Amino acid sequence: MALMLRSGLGLDPWDVFHQGLQRVLGLTVGAWVTICGALVLLLWIPLRQCPGVGTVANVLVIGAAMDLSLGLVGSPHGLLARVALMAAAVLLNGVATGLYIGARLGPGPRDGLMTGLHRRTGRSLRLIRTGIELTVLVAGLLLGGTAGLGTVVYALLIGPLVQVFLPWCTVPTAAETSRKG
Repeated sequence: MALMLRSGLGLDPWDVFHQGLQRVLGLTVGAWVTICGALVLLLWIPLRQCPGVGTVANVLVIGAAMDLSLGLVGSPHGLLARVALMAAAVLLNGVATGLYIGARLGPGPRDGLMTGLHRRTGRSLRLIRTGIELTVLVAGLLLGGTAGLGTVVYALLIGPLVQVFLPWCTVPTAAETSRKG
């Protein structure tokens, strides 16, 4: 998330929303990441989505990690370096999402919303994730958040990337392991 911001090519859609909240209400983008993460958990209730230790860790760590990373990572100069940083951010977020959901310790709030809607509707992960991303993007823009080429790239690619990486990164359950053996 911090890499996207530092690329200067547009924030990921959730961070457009977080930035919009920052502009309207104050606090840091990282603080809004944490607050929104906690609030999104309320949307899990009708989906009967259960949090895990990974869910709690996500709410408590990601916003602080973003603020810390923003303090450590500078903005690159030159378009090629900025595009490379943005591409790395999108790819790393797709892999990271596959890894922490696949660990089966509980998805982050936003990803639990995605997996809960997937389970309840039967729609593809890429369709649901893309729909969520576009929804928060519009809300963020209405609040004054900034978007750019990187925002569009992220919004259109994160769903398909998660759909690709999640099966590769998912730890099999004991039942799945015994069926294969």
